[in-house]
Amino acid sequence: MAGDSVNEKATPGLSSVVTDQAGYLIATAARAPSVHNTQPWRFRVSSGVIELYADQRRKLRTDPAGREMLISCGAALFGLRLAVRSLGYQPVVRLLPDPRRLRLLAAVSAGREQPMTGEERQMLDAIPHRHTHRGAFSSESLPPGVLARAQHHVMAEHATLALIDRPLDYQRLADILADTSHRQDLDPLSRHEIRRWSRGPAGQQRDGVPAHAFPETKIRQPGRLPQRDFDLGREIGQTPAPGHPPAGTGILLTSGDSRADWLHAGQALHRMLVYAASNWVFASLYTQPLEAAAVRDLIRERLGLHGAPQIILQFGRADTTRATARRAVTDLMEP
Repeated sequence: MAGDSVNEKATPGLSSVVTDQAGYLIATAARAPSVHNTQPWRFRVSSGVIELYADQRRKLRTDPAGREMLISCGAALFGLRLAVRSLGYQPVVRLLPDPRRLRLLAAVSAGREQPMTGEERQMLDAIPHRHTHRGAFSSESLPPGVLARAQHHVMAEHATLALIDRPLDYQRLADILADTSHRQDLDPLSRHEIRRWSRGPAGQQRDGVPAHAFPETKIRQPGRLPQRDFDLGREIGQTPAPGHPPAGTGILLTSGDSRADWLHAGQALHRMLVYAASNWVFASLYTQPLEAAAVRDLIRERLGLHGAPQIILQFGRADTTRATARRAVTDLMEP
């Protein structure tokens, strides 16, 4: 599947396809990953076009520029594109179509007919079990070539996946994250946001990070980068912590650090994650240390990276999974 189809025109007469299938398209898009599972997106359907909006009410207070919010919305945009492909059409995307309306991030319609490929079908089928993996990895090795193919998918979305496979580079990254994560774990605003968006075992909310998705204590083991502490000493986390180290580490990069770049990063992220999940490979995501531009610059300089670091990932195999809840489509509609 190609990246944003900005040069292709919507096909006349196909407005009913998008309109009739809008519920399915939006529900598929809403399965995308988002920071703290905030699901910071809204949609509007009109004249064969689905518009994607940022939901500012769900932006983290630790994300004043909205970078993580737009990365999350970019992930939903890829999910929407993949859903259009499942109907047998190429999606036509206008990214940031109106500079006067900052909340409007994209407009998606149906273009020419083209059957879905086998790989796209596998990616679509992986959406229900794709998840951000905060628990233990299994001892299984990654399927041969899966990370190289993931890099291909990321490049198709105007981004790069740099694999951190040299011990010195990994140690430099681990040292930066250890210092940064420790300071952010103690930050009152960060702790407030975690409490706001984490859910206890009996929680019935359809957003936020549920107790079954994070461990009771922070995972500290060789090869594992420091994860965000969602438990905060409350002893509510239910994900088993001990396990095998991840099988690979990578950094998702974009050429710039603009709003468009953040949307590209989100599309690349979701595309890579559903491809990996189609091979039962999952990733732990590290976004907390990258909230500060100075830390992103430091990582780029220390590791000699070409581009703006947006997300750090660690990959591995996992035997079990449990999907996190999503809000109903009716709750996602823009008035």
